[in-house]
Amino acid sequence: MRHRFVKQEPDIPFELPVVYEDAGIIVVDKPHFLATTPRGMWYRQTALMRLREMYGDDAIVPAHRLDRLTAGIVVFVRDPALRGAYQMLFQERRTSKMYECLAPCTPIVRPRYGTIERLETPRVFPLRRRSRIVKRRGVLQAYEEPGEVNAETVIELGAGAKVEMGVNGMVLDGTTPTWGSGVRAYTLHPRTGKTHQLRVHMNSLGLPIRGDDFYPRVEQRAYDDFSQPLELVARRLSFIDPVSGEPREFISRVPLG
Repeated sequence: MRHRFVKQEPDIPFELPVVYEDAGIIVVDKPHFLATTPRGMWYRQTALMRLREMYGDDAIVPAHRLDRLTAGIVVFVRDPALRGAYQMLFQERRTSKMYECLAPCTPIVRPRYGTIERLETPRVFPLRRRSRIVKRRGVLQAYEEPGEVNAETVIELGAGAKVEMGVNGMVLDGTTPTWGSGVRAYTLHPRTGKTHQLRVHMNSLGLPIRGDDFYPRVEQRAYDDFSQPLELVARRLSFIDPVSGEPREFISRVPLG
């Protein structure tokens, strides 16, 4: 794998904790703003290159990816003989993923395309959002269009976390914690893995994720402005290890808000 060398790029001032490692894989808790792999202006300030430098091993590759602005659990493969086994695990969707985000605490709107299915009627949440999402090369935003469904997400209200009043700006609204005026947590379960899927699906419901500078509209922000992270975290990842056959579960400690 070859990448062009970038002489100057902003420093990403956040650590990359390793939460698990064995002879085959390395699991990290990626921070916001750190790209998974080199792309565009990002080279050394990526999770992949940091790990290669940390372990002195150019054989390390990602088993899957997260957007640069999304934080949370990412798996890297260190043994070349095991790359196929772990990468196919993700490609064949034999993993269980759970994300958390902050978004407006408002009634949902009916999206232009796709469907909404209430899973516990008459309650609005949880719901299943299905649509067709397309991402064109060179275009920053993905978008929905008519046609065969290729993206599915189950969206729930955030669990009633055990928090104290006033901690990190959180206050209790019934049993659902909120973060400031008009914002609350949601739990997202992607059943597919289209680019920007969670961000597009939440925005289509009138619930754009807090800190999102792509949806509903593209907002220009300096590359070294870390003041408003996208409040989206890949919180939990679980799967049956394709090599050992053991169940694995990893949980991100990146906070929301």
